[in-house]
Amino acid sequence: MAKNITILGSTGSIGTQTLDVVREIGGISVKAMTTNTRIELFEKQVREFRPELVCVMDAQKAKEFKENIKDLDIPVLTGMDGLVAAAVYEKSDTVVNSVVGNIGLTPTVAAIKAGKDIALANKETLVTCGELVMKLVKENNVHMYPVDSEHSAIFQSLQGNDGNKIEKIILTASGGPFRTRESLEGITVADALAHPNWSMGRKITIDSATLMNKGLEVIEAKWLFNVELDKIQVTVHPQSIIHSAVEYEDGAVIAQLGVPDMKVPIQYALTYPKRVKNSFKRLDLFETATLTFEKPQTERFKCLSLAYRAIETGGTMPCVMNGANEIAVNRFLNGEIEFLQIPEIIEKVMNMHTVKYNYTVEDVLEADAWSRKAAMEL
Repeated sequence: MAKNITILGSTGSIGTQTLDVVREIGGISVKAMTTNTRIELFEKQVREFRPELVCVMDAQKAKEFKENIKDLDIPVLTGMDGLVAAAVYEKSDTVVNSVVGNIGLTPTVAAIKAGKDIALANKETLVTCGELVMKLVKENNVHMYPVDSEHSAIFQSLQGNDGNKIEKIILTASGGPFRTRESLEGITVADALAHPNWSMGRKITIDSATLMNKGLEVIEAKWLFNVELDKIQVTVHPQSIIHSAVEYEDGAVIAQLGVPDMKVPIQYALTYPKRVKNSFKRLDLFETATLTFEKPQTERFKCLSLAYRAIETGGTMPCVMNGANEIAVNRFLNGEIEFLQIPEIIEKVMNMHTVKYNYTVEDVLEADAWSRKAAMEL
């Protein structure tokens, strides 16, 4: 198994775990890598994996990084042009997109048009532009491999069932850190970042706490697996052992189980259709002992309902919801707003938006910029 990859966002949670997978199984060459500002870690990665092209998004940090690695003969690019150049790099056949936010859309589209397979961890690509992106995947005869544990579980549960009708997708959620908390008043940033099961980046961890993360995943699942919204059932599963499941028309439910660890879904996206031996932690059902399931509390966690409303409305509304959420989460992390104001801001921005249907990528980027500005001004 020889594969050449680009990693967009190699210093983030998914990016660093992708490199763990590369170290573990071998046979994968990292041809291009990118980061935003974390140049100390990035330098260690670049010196270890010796890519042929790198991008530091932040222009000032890029200058500093270029000086730091002047002993290496590696071009250092910057900005969106650099991100796109890494995504379409001719020697890579697969692009791992693990950047956070709608910034991941443009390089994904460019990579697809360049004939690259995509290992997708960037939720916003499909949330904001799913219909267009999946159309491009088909037109360019490339593959979209999900990296999210839930979508990977669905993808794995579909294997060997071509032609069999899906009755329902069961999308599991941990419920976040506040599932059993009586009041959502007075929640601090530290409270919201203390996820009970998963180790993730700050933005995604807050999304998990508000259940917006699950709302984004519902929209992703619709486009990835070409199913209607009413066939996707969100189920709260606090132990995060069943990562998701598929129910077929005969009533059979096929699920994928494992410990809460992103490395297996990352590896499967890179080695599909083969499974490769590794030393990652195994699931011990005797140790786990109990698996429980609950309905999501949509009245308390309004972000999930807002995500359903966005995809039901369609057009540019999911993009606007996503952009408003990114700004609201960032404002919460910066101590500017309260936890409960996150859904309030998102809903207000959605109510202000005039939806555009039959949209282009440019329309999506314009709607995204508008939603961010509106969310900042509220």
